[in-house]
Amino acid sequence: MGLHIEDVSVVYPAADRRPPVEALSRINLKIEDEEFVVALGASGCGKSTLLNLIAGFLSPTSGRLVLDGRQVSSPGADRAVVFQKHALLPWLNVLDNVAFGLEIQGIAKTERYEIANKFLGMLGLDGFQQSPVYKLSGGMQQRVGIARALTCDPRVLLMDEPLGALDALTREKAQELILNIWNDTQKSVFFITHSVEEALFMGTKLVVMSPRPGRITHLFDLPFSRQFLGGTPARQVKASPEFIKLREDVLKIIFADEEAAA
Repeated sequence: MGLHIEDVSVVYPAADRRPPVEALSRINLKIEDEEFVVALGASGCGKSTLLNLIAGFLSPTSGRLVLDGRQVSSPGADRAVVFQKHALLPWLNVLDNVAFGLEIQGIAKTERYEIANKFLGMLGLDGFQQSPVYKLSGGMQQRVGIARALTCDPRVLLMDEPLGALDALTREKAQELILNIWNDTQKSVFFITHSVEEALFMGTKLVVMSPRPGRITHLFDLPFSRQFLGGTPARQVKASPEFIKLREDVLKIIFADEEAAA
């Protein structure tokens, strides 16, 4: 049934002598089962506000969000978030960080470790179960965060610029890893990024948002992640004339939106 965002607006109330801020204006979006939806736009366009609405951390001022026929009104195990800063628990090792959500749900240790180990293996972290997370590289820490989100078997995986802090080479490898994990698990994904190339490569659908108040100005169906998963090397996908043309078209849209808002 998927996630339906219906005519959603968010206005932050006045504070510290500042007027109210309209963060989002009349957002309508459907995230179907097994879709990888990427949101792109200039800073302040409301991408993170939209993710927080889906996560249930924030309530809309008007409109509603419906997941599988039920209105979203609070956080739930059917949605999991991977943050830009991985938010791992430094006093726990890798295995216990990944199993933490299952522990909160009351899952027995043997079962939660079995599930956690499955995803650690998928993310190339087998053998690091007992490692302190603070001793891992940034890329490995982010993979631990992704594994932790997946262990709870969410319907929708929310990713808030999860690769933004990584170096260029690690980031490209992480893009490929996430696409392979998505292909294996068939989760619905809502992914935020500031990188046009990353958005085009990873998504099956691209949402371009305008500066405040955030509105969806353009929607694109994307073929490039499927090309990669079908066997075409990532750099070959990104070097194709179709990819380059769409990258330039999207950049023009974003620059035009920024100029219009200035």
